[in-house]
Amino acid sequence: MRAIIFDFFGTLSDPAAEAERLATFAATAESLGVPADRFTTAMTESFGQRITGSYGGTRDTLLAMARACGVEPAPSRLDAAVTVHRTGAERLRRPRPEALRVLGEVRARGYAVGLLSDCSSELCEAWPGTPYANLVDAPVFSWREGRRKPDPRLYATVSDRLGVAPAECWYVGDGGGREHDGARLAGMRPVLVTNVRYPEAGRFRTDPDTFVPPHRIPDLSPLPALVERAGDGQP
Repeated sequence: MRAIIFDFFGTLSDPAAEAERLATFAATAESLGVPADRFTTAMTESFGQRITGSYGGTRDTLLAMARACGVEPAPSRLDAAVTVHRTGAERLRRPRPEALRVLGEVRARGYAVGLLSDCSSELCEAWPGTPYANLVDAPVFSWREGRRKPDPRLYATVSDRLGVAPAECWYVGDGGGREHDGARLAGMRPVLVTNVRYPEAGRFRTDPDTFVPPHRIPDLSPLPALVERAGDGQP
């Protein structure tokens, strides 16, 4: 095994941040002049379109969401809403406590590191300035690729960019989007991060996996030891 590919939200990002998602939606809605419940519904119902780039970048996406709620915001109001929304998105992508340490550790052990995230525009636009960017060799975003998990082309793309065969890749994620199904079918070795200490983490996860990986860890801390044991042929 030569590479480890990570999911982002709830895997590298802090699962506890998921409890703040509705509050960030409400703040954006207020800045747009849209009722919070209508904005949240619009965001939820448009998830598949938003994460595959159908609306474009963050500004165009928020304009589309406002219009879906029957509001035509003035340009200045829209610009202010973009700022508020990006601030909220930054809160949602803060690293889980052990994430950066584990990324550094697996890189130090010689593993290439990839990212495969079902995400909307905010993560892609901010990625170069995040603390993750220098620790990930090949980030692949659904928004940029125009497709979402478990599309096999996404798994092929990230392994190609790492220069590693899929069979030489671990795939680490917290579930949802049938991501482990996709990894298994791609020939990767899946690991489920159960997030048992974060009961709110799965609230916004959709399309659950039908395959439960044999390798399961509560958070990322045990990952380096797990991949080393497996590399040595241990169970």
